[in-house]
Amino acid sequence: MFFQLYFLLLLQLPLSVGMEEGTPCHAKRAFSPAYYRDGDLVVGGFFPLLVYKLNKFPYWKWFWQNPQYIEKHHQWQPKHYYQVLALMFAIEEINRSTKLLPNMTLGFHIFNAYHNDDRTLESSLMWLSGQRQTIPNYSCERQGKSIVVIGGATSELTVSMGTLLELYRFPQISYGLFDPLLSDPVQFPSVYQMASRDTSLPLAMVRLMLHFKWTWVGLVASDDLRSEKFLRDLQEEMARNDVCVAFIQNIFTGLTENKSYLSYFLKTLSSSTARVIVIYGNTDTLLTIRFSEVPQTLLYRMWITSSHWDIAKKTGSVYFDNFHGALIFSEQTSKIPGFKHFLKTINPAKYPEDIFLQNFWNAAFGCTSKHGKADGTVCSPNASLDTLGLSYLDMTMSHQSYTVYNAVYAVAWALHEMFLVRSEMESNGDGKNSVTYPWKLHSFLKSIQFNNSAGNHVILAEKNSVANYDILNYVTFGNDTEVLVKVGEFISQAPLGQEIIIQQKAIVWPRTWGEPLPSRCNKVCSPGFHIKAQEGKPVCCFDCTPCPQGQISNQTGKDQCMKCPEDQYPNRERIHCLPKGLNFLAYEEILGMALASIAASLSLLTALVLWVFLKHKDTPIVKANNQDLTYILLFSLSLCFLCSLLFIGPPTATNCLLRQTTFGVMFTVAVSSILAKTITVILAFRATRPGSRSRRWVGSRAPISLVVFCTFIQVMLCAIWLLLSPPFPDADTHSDPEHIILECNEGSLIAFYSILGYMAFLALASFTVAFLARNLPDTFNEAKFITFSMFVFCSVWVSFLPTYQSTKGKMMVAVEVFSILSSSAGLLGCIFIPKCYIILLQPQRNNRKFLKNNPIS
Repeated sequence: MFFQLYFLLLLQLPLSVGMEEGTPCHAKRAFSPAYYRDGDLVVGGFFPLLVYKLNKFPYWKWFWQNPQYIEKHHQWQPKHYYQVLALMFAIEEINRSTKLLPNMTLGFHIFNAYHNDDRTLESSLMWLSGQRQTIPNYSCERQGKSIVVIGGATSELTVSMGTLLELYRFPQISYGLFDPLLSDPVQFPSVYQMASRDTSLPLAMVRLMLHFKWTWVGLVASDDLRSEKFLRDLQEEMARNDVCVAFIQNIFTGLTENKSYLSYFLKTLSSSTARVIVIYGNTDTLLTIRFSEVPQTLLYRMWITSSHWDIAKKTGSVYFDNFHGALIFSEQTSKIPGFKHFLKTINPAKYPEDIFLQNFWNAAFGCTSKHGKADGTVCSPNASLDTLGLSYLDMTMSHQSYTVYNAVYAVAWALHEMFLVRSEMESNGDGKNSVTYPWKLHSFLKSIQFNNSAGNHVILAEKNSVANYDILNYVTFGNDTEVLVKVGEFISQAPLGQEIIIQQKAIVWPRTWGEPLPSRCNKVCSPGFHIKAQEGKPVCCFDCTPCPQGQISNQTGKDQCMKCPEDQYPNRERIHCLPKGLNFLAYEEILGMALASIAASLSLLTALVLWVFLKHKDTPIVKANNQDLTYILLFSLSLCFLCSLLFIGPPTATNCLLRQTTFGVMFTVAVSSILAKTITVILAFRATRPGSRSRRWVGSRAPISLVVFCTFIQVMLCAIWLLLSPPFPDADTHSDPEHIILECNEGSLIAFYSILGYMAFLALASFTVAFLARNLPDTFNEAKFITFSMFVFCSVWVSFLPTYQSTKGKMMVAVEVFSILSSSAGLLGCIFIPKCYIILLQPQRNNRKFLKNNPIS
């Protein structure tokens, strides 16, 4: 209630300067650890350096007056003290510079930032009032020196401080993790964020999981809005890459000191089958997990975290071996020249007024600068920070220290620009003596850009770049020492799939591991099986089912089956690949032998019919309907039977070129001959009419010309096919899982079906004309036989198309051979068998006198 009352006063009263006796400047000072260094302008710094139980300190002056009480009842967060050193180093650099803020010095006022709204407001009021005063709306400074606040290690601290600082429009530069909420110009118009956007961190962690095939991962996070957003983003990225969440465990701030809760929390982690755990959150919320010593709880897991969670070993704590081998994502930074030398030279004697440095030094070196301990240990005057282990200081500038360093320079450059503008507008003004109003700095901070001493370009406001990460391996040793080793990096701008680089041999794994172990929901599938997701469960929790056709799994632990080479197929157990056999219609097998025998026999039979017709060429039946067409038809049918032999045997280049083209040309000759014979019947009937012009076509070479013309068109189609996309031998390794089908690839299906379509057109025309002429009253009319033969021909080839498309391999070839033989045999049988019967068995009917009295039609 005390600090809520402060807020009411702040909302009603203006900020004043109190210097008279009796004013709040002479009031009793409240306590809060602070370190002040004067300057022409003063930068406020709020860093979470000490963490302790607030309810144990009812009398704050004891804490201030008794440093040994601090050492006993607090815990240092050394990582945040690095940021104080970075701020001091940057300000000393700026004060020495002759180009940046010449004739002007910067000072600083360092406060401990508590994760408690009351104490955060108290520290903010002290900074506003000056010299540790907590009276609102009064300042003990004659001139307005305080210009900006650098702080906000967490978003919660930024919000707590911003509520008060925004009343006076004091700029606040946050060096903590980038938070989109703080970028809202309506809610936080005076807050600026220095950190890069960490939107790529979820992707970086998932890429690491995929690299090591960790698909069953637990998630642990503190109970704050930023951690909740990170968990959502991480889960979405994991889902996109088929990485499953084993459990989600939140760390509730109010229960971190409850041993029962801690036991339950650690039991949840240890009972999970997940070997990999991502832990994310602010340092202070997770402090209890870091230093908790719940008996018989050792979690040998692979921990994945970010450098914003401070991993630091507690001296002598065996339980901290839990984090041995952890992988840490640390934002990439550049080395700042001179910072390492600064760390080597800093000591309490150089800055005796720095209460933080004194206590840090005593805790780090296990000594005291004023009072000897029981063993009489006194801090050595030659001690240096570069001799400390990782627990206390990293000699290379950390990311947050780097961000603080840039924040100080951003303030300096903004002030420099502001004073340049002021000097131009006020020619007689003295920038040093003029009052500087903090709110005037906003317009310069929003547009500031500069190159720091490392050569990197720094931009404030809404233009923060996406972060890249170094992957560090945390290793502890038995002598309470620890190291961070770089084992990889993640570059967000790299091509997809190449963002992460891992030096796997350099990684030290958690205790009991010894090698990178998988983290899965269940056991891996045995050889011959692959994963199948279970309904209603994560995709990582699966059943093992046999590998699909054509694939094998020959090792235990394979997530996916692999295909056999094209010339091999899986065995029955789908563990090994066996060589495929060759599949083609061969002469040696029964089917090929039977078809070849039938083709040769029918061709011989056709030749025999031709011989019969040649022998009886002077008889009326042979002479009827154009004798020459009859010879051409019989000769073409004989070749049609023989061309089917080109389809039997292994496909060769010659066979493939001749198969369809020979078949197409021969059948075209046969069908066009039938068409010409049918037309001859019609012409002969019309010629009997008085005055008919058809007489001049009867007995002429016109029917032969028709055959030549129709055949020429087919020959041209075949020539175009052979020139543009000719057939070629091919091997089909996919249609039959156990055989390689040797076949002729048609090259151009359009050309192939064009040839078939042209023959179909001629056949349909022949059938139509013969059907119309079947009842003509002509003695020598054979249109009825032609009609029936063409009906058989068309029926065969109409049935051929769907059958041909539905078969593969040698059966497809056999279907085409059978269609050729059956359609040719239909023409031969329907047209010539009745005539051969008369010629050979009833020669008395083969004379003109008998035919006039008894027509065959």
